[in-house]
Amino acid sequence: MDDTHCIPYRSTGYFSKLICDYLDQKPELQHLYHRFPSLENFEDQIEEKSGFERANRELLQRQLQQQYQGFEITEALQNNLENLANSKTFTITTGHQLNLFTGPLYFFYKIVSVINLCKRLKQQYPDYDFVPVYWMATEDHDFAEINHINRDGGRLVWDREASGPVGRLKTDSLAPVLDRLEELSGPGTRTKHLLKILRTAYLQQANLAQATRYLVHHFFAHEGLVIVDGDDVELKKVMIPYFEKDLLENLSSAAVKTTTDWLSDNYFEQVHARDINLFYIKEGLRERIESDGKVWQVLNTDIRWNRSELLEELQNHPERFSPNVILRPLYQEVILPNLAYIGGGGELAYWLQLKTLFNKVAVPFPMLILRNSALLYTNRQEQKLSKLGLEIQDLFQPLHQIKGKLAAETAPVNPALEPYQSKLQKMFDELEEVAHLTDKSMLGAVNAQRQKQLNGLDKLRKKLIRAEKRKHSDTMQRLEDLYLQLFPGGGLQERHDNFIQYYEEYGEAWLEKLMQSLNPLDFRFTLIRQK
Repeated sequence: MDDTHCIPYRSTGYFSKLICDYLDQKPELQHLYHRFPSLENFEDQIEEKSGFERANRELLQRQLQQQYQGFEITEALQNNLENLANSKTFTITTGHQLNLFTGPLYFFYKIVSVINLCKRLKQQYPDYDFVPVYWMATEDHDFAEINHINRDGGRLVWDREASGPVGRLKTDSLAPVLDRLEELSGPGTRTKHLLKILRTAYLQQANLAQATRYLVHHFFAHEGLVIVDGDDVELKKVMIPYFEKDLLENLSSAAVKTTTDWLSDNYFEQVHARDINLFYIKEGLRERIESDGKVWQVLNTDIRWNRSELLEELQNHPERFSPNVILRPLYQEVILPNLAYIGGGGELAYWLQLKTLFNKVAVPFPMLILRNSALLYTNRQEQKLSKLGLEIQDLFQPLHQIKGKLAAETAPVNPALEPYQSKLQKMFDELEEVAHLTDKSMLGAVNAQRQKQLNGLDKLRKKLIRAEKRKHSDTMQRLEDLYLQLFPGGGLQERHDNFIQYYEEYGEAWLEKLMQSLNPLDFRFTLIRQK
């Protein structure tokens, strides 16, 4: 029996109408993107991106070699780093925050998606090379979003004061967190091996950026994954003209306004473009830049410049200017020979605001690919559900609805009471005819009584279902336990669980299973059965 099967994203109930409509290629959305991601469309995307400047390729290669100093380079990674200088090499990119111990499961799904797509493209277009890229969001400053993982029904938290770009944070204070993780973990060989990897990553590297690079490199270097840190002075020099236009001419907000207004009217605005979409960063500092047209100032500081001083600062210290969520995609596409970006629903929603910005600055807009989403379950869980008369896909709805359905199916009488409802409606239809013939003013009274009786029947129906649930309380408890194992907190597993518990159970085989199961061009939700 096949261990992997898929269901439509729309039927899961966990994905926005915007993303589902995008995957369905609704005509009204086509102005928001350039090309829909299909194998055939990559041919034109390759042709368009072939104009990527050689100087930028050489700069990227040079800076990556510097960023990887001190790391053991696998043959696959070395080949990809060398190939980046070749005009026939292109990247497929994903990005993510520097979450503690990688954060939610979908971090891995993103990276597996880019690796698998590169392999598929190489089969389709053998004359070209395709490099998977993970862009580390090292300049983000929301520490509370990344400082924890869910573990054993609670949270394991890195509790410290933090400000400024998270990638620059020292990680030596993580020793107690790792000790606590060891206490919570089992004694198995896999656990000991993983804890050794985590301690090396977080206690022997210079900062959180390097710790994350070490950990991701450990799992994916053999696949040739290239890890990029955008907090790099030489890479940012390429962005000086774009940053200048945003600082002086409000480049981004003006370019995306029409698209953002359309999305707000028809769907929703994922992110808000500000007049200036840059932060100013130093050690312990990342604050927005604002201007009245004469003076530019860094919020919550006494740092300010006039026009000439601002331009001098930008030329001398481009590394101090950090793009926000609106400008960061442009930064990525300027320095990478990139064909497609793979991200979650929220990410794609803000990328769909940006095509007009890319058009304005004449940078090719990448294909936008929804990362793979998956639910992992075991044979035993599937068997338990089967005894309840349910399948895994039945769980993609609120728990109370599943319980209600199960109660209705096991009740001796259908709690929907549809036959009685039909009889009641028929009786009042006849009473209406009598009222019509006798006194039309009676019609209101008849219909009021009809509604009262139907409401009473509905209340009775709900009481019958509750009684049936109480009667089968053990069954309902088993259902609830299974549901919460697979949908912790009533949400998607991939947004809650961390990889550690799966690594402890399956080791490297867990990752191999993902590599075999996730197809980035099959735009459906993946259900993966494990042993």
